[in-house]
Amino acid sequence: MVREQYTTTPPGTSLERPKNEYVYKIGIYGWRKRCLYLFVLLLLIILVVNFSLTIWILKVMWFSPTGMGHLRVTKEGLRLEGESEFLFPLYAKEIHSRVDSSLLLQSTHNVTVNARNSNGEVTGRLNVGPKMVEFHGQQFQINSKDGKPLFTVDENEVVIGTDKLRVTGPEGALFEHSVETPLVKAEAFKQLRLESPTRSLSMDAPRGINIKAQAGNIEALSQMDIKLHSSDGVLLLDAETVRLPKLPEGTRGGSSISQGLYEICVCPDGKLYLSVAGVGSTCQEYSRVCQ
Repeated sequence: MVREQYTTTPPGTSLERPKNEYVYKIGIYGWRKRCLYLFVLLLLIILVVNFSLTIWILKVMWFSPTGMGHLRVTKEGLRLEGESEFLFPLYAKEIHSRVDSSLLLQSTHNVTVNARNSNGEVTGRLNVGPKMVEFHGQQFQINSKDGKPLFTVDENEVVIGTDKLRVTGPEGALFEHSVETPLVKAEAFKQLRLESPTRSLSMDAPRGINIKAQAGNIEALSQMDIKLHSSDGVLLLDAETVRLPKLPEGTRGGSSISQGLYEICVCPDGKLYLSVAGVGSTCQEYSRVCQ
């Protein structure tokens, strides 16, 4: 450090001031000044580039006071307009489309929707793949727009809640086990056919079975036997004409005047046969038909 000395003299006295041996210049000169200016210029360039990039990113990403790009922040949540791609899982409480458009979920492999409990365990899973739609859960239910259950599936049963179940397949519907329904009806001008190719067909009802054909015939075909049994009541055949064309004819009775009338007789084992009608009953207990 250089220290300067100052000498005071009374007025009227003149002293020769000593010559300074060293001259100091205040400021930055030379290569230091050029380096400082170059550094300041570099900082200005970086600042301009950063500001330009910030403006470009804001413009490209469509930043706005309400959101970014197609994403808008509203009071009800987040609103996403147009097509968007999610590279990682999406967690949301509710997803719905606009009023005037449908919601489309599309994937190159499959679309999986999981429901988890508070412990993070999956309680329900819906997997839509290219060949199959799978659901894993305790119960699967489809409701109508007014909240009415249309189709419900659980571990014990399958419930169809519609007023009418329509099967349009050319071969009808195949049931491997029993079916419980209040009504089986064919479409207009179509035939209704109940068939069991290799087993028996049984219809049970606690209060009766009603078979009705408004415009056509009713046919019951069987390889073995057809049994009509009423445990508590009578079997009523109410028709204008009841025909049994292949019923065997028993022994002719004593009366020769029949006038083309026949009597239906019953064997002890329940077998029916025809006998030419007479004044009295012509049925014989030991007819050859009953043997």
